[in-house]
Amino acid sequence: MEFFTEYGTILILLAACCGFFMAWGVGANDVANAMGTSVGSKALTIKQAILIAMVFEFAGAYLAGGEVTSTIRKGIVDSAIFKDRPEDLVFGMLSALLAAGSWLAIASFKGWPVSTTHSIVGAIVGFAAVGVSPDAVNWGKVGTIVMSWLVSPIMAGTLSFALFRSVQHLILLQDDPFTKAKRYIPIYMFFVGFLIAMVTLLKGLKHVFKDNGMSLTFLDSALIASVVGVLVAILGSYLLSKVKRDLSLEADNRFANVERVFAVLMIFTACSMAFAHGSNDVANAVGPLAAVVSIVGSGGDIAAKTSMPPWILLLGGGGIVVGLATYGYKVMGTIGRKITELTPSRGFAAELGAAATVVIASGTGLPISTTHTLVGAVLGVGLARGIGAIDLRMVGSIFLSWLVTLPAGAGLSIMFFFVFKAAFGQ
Repeated sequence: MEFFTEYGTILILLAACCGFFMAWGVGANDVANAMGTSVGSKALTIKQAILIAMVFEFAGAYLAGGEVTSTIRKGIVDSAIFKDRPEDLVFGMLSALLAAGSWLAIASFKGWPVSTTHSIVGAIVGFAAVGVSPDAVNWGKVGTIVMSWLVSPIMAGTLSFALFRSVQHLILLQDDPFTKAKRYIPIYMFFVGFLIAMVTLLKGLKHVFKDNGMSLTFLDSALIASVVGVLVAILGSYLLSKVKRDLSLEADNRFANVERVFAVLMIFTACSMAFAHGSNDVANAVGPLAAVVSIVGSGGDIAAKTSMPPWILLLGGGGIVVGLATYGYKVMGTIGRKITELTPSRGFAAELGAAATVVIASGTGLPISTTHTLVGAVLGVGLARGIGAIDLRMVGSIFLSWLVTLPAGAGLSIMFFFVFKAAFGQ
């Protein structure tokens, strides 16, 4: 097709720039969500969190980000509609990346934790419905994604509430919390190992297994994760035996030594969640980019599945790292300090509750948002201490930003779509 012969190089360069910008937004907003609980609870400093996320998010994105991706992210647009005008799909993917990246930049500047998945979904729906045809959109699929607004935070909040209540009952409200911590924390360590292994197997490494001709069922993953959980519990028990009680620390806070133990746990959860998140959410940035590269490279043919060149994963992983390092501190502050006061034990309950939600969703096919899951988990921990422990004004601002995300992405995408069409004389 003449159009792609003439403009192919320019389109790929544009797509690479837009994809990097979107990945920057993922790093500045979504990754900061995952690290916010660790920073807010003081288990990690901002610099430590950024370093951990840079290593593990990049590793997850590059090593397990997926060799194959759907041409249309989440299957929300019918690619057959574009068979006679593949250039419209290219303009649409460019518009979606630029629109979602722009909204994430605005949200990150404001410190709002929004969903990168919803940003790109809203952008794709916008250009397809208005720029092409309402029939191009799979509205049923969009409806299930919207449902995740409620499902994600409620499920994570409920699990985190129950987890922190158990920590209070078994450890914090006992006469000798440090001794109780040494007794019960290995059990929590088993669940940490189990759930993080499940997240990594179901979300992070599934593409790697598939590319090597292997397939793990949910039960297979659960068995492997159980072994990992037992090993983590054994290692944890050994490390706990080395932790000596420092009575001087308990003069001001009787839980000081207990929180030291939970702080160690949170380092493990932060590393593992960063890997799983990078492997899963990098697709929001590189999926549309891979679609553009595939369409341009084939001269206008639209494939149902497209290969993922390593340079695209490298670009996506790099963008995530740059976004977190340059602007991630804003959203980290919101998650870690502005919703409710977090300590290592509270942050641990929130992260474990979020991880459990991701595992349940992966096993059942339930559509969820990582961002909404983490915010819901932090809310659940706050509610376990009473409604007064939550900054309701901040929660209202976050919920409002969630409602605005889909229409904001759609509106920006529609505008960029017609700008691209005009710029290329289409």
